[in-house]
Amino acid sequence: MEPHKASEILNRPLGQELLARDLARLAYVAEDGTPRVVPIGFTWNGAEVVMCTTPNAPKLRALRRNPSVALTIDTEVHPPKILLIRGRAELDHVDGIPEEYLQMNGTYEMTAEQRVEWEAEVRSLYDSMVRIVVTPTWAKLIDFETTLPSAVEELVRQREERRRPG
Repeated sequence: MEPHKASEILNRPLGQELLARDLARLAYVAEDGTPRVVPIGFTWNGAEVVMCTTPNAPKLRALRRNPSVALTIDTEVHPPKILLIRGRAELDHVDGIPEEYLQMNGTYEMTAEQRVEWEAEVRSLYDSMVRIVVTPTWAKLIDFETTLPSAVEELVRQREERRRPG
């Protein structure tokens, strides 16, 4: 997929809506060669998906070895709305707490007092963090109204062909 095509998909209203959510599912290949999927908070800066993790997270060794990743951001309603992204992870070690980490945890329901306590706990725990930055190279939106998974699109096409007169 051309980079401008991925960008066009991400800039659609539904793409922007999903990129404003709290959690993504990050898929990568673990060091033992098996697949992994983990939920992770993220922010979208207009060009990149930014996630943050601890410097000792096992996924970092795996991402250094194989930076190819996939992300899924979706809703919990029917029909689901789904954003699929593929790209390569770049790792950026940061002293202290990255601003993105504080932003990505800002939409959870917390009172002002809980927010102060949470931030103090975070600052006391992490001397540094690693930013996982993914520039999308491929993207697809699925809303089950105007777009479907490709396998379902194929079934719809086949059904229509069967229904055509002779």
